[in-house]
Amino acid sequence: MGKTEEADLILKLYDLRREATMREARNWLFTFNPTSIQDVMETMMGEHSGHFRMVISYWDMACAMVTNGAIDEELFNQTNGEHIFVYMKVQPVLEDIRKMFDNPEFLKNLETVVKRIPEIETKLPAMRERMAKFAEMRTAKTQAAAS
Repeated sequence: MGKTEEADLILKLYDLRREATMREARNWLFTFNPTSIQDVMETMMGEHSGHFRMVISYWDMACAMVTNGAIDEELFNQTNGEHIFVYMKVQPVLEDIRKMFDNPEFLKNLETVVKRIPEIETKLPAMRERMAKFAEMRTAKTQAAAS
């Protein structure tokens, strides 16, 4: 596939992210910070089950296009960053999810693309730190508004 077709696929992926339900799901994921398989199971049984499944399956699908050669990996990573964020969110519980559902391939495309990013092992902790600061700011803002 040529660069023009790959760019077209990336733009289509971007358009899909702008769909109202997907945008809502992506916004919700920003606040979801699972630390255990119980957090994931509560989400899967709760009102945000669809949000969780929508976002993670979207990014695994997008990354499958990369791992199967439909989109150049460098171009994909240069035009996206959210897949890294999504992986960062689920990474602490990913192996537990795979074991619970007896699915060792769960989110394998997402994991593969993210793990091949140069220096990702130093980038993920820094991203977690930034997200923790954002969470603190959100909490402070909510508390100030409630006062």
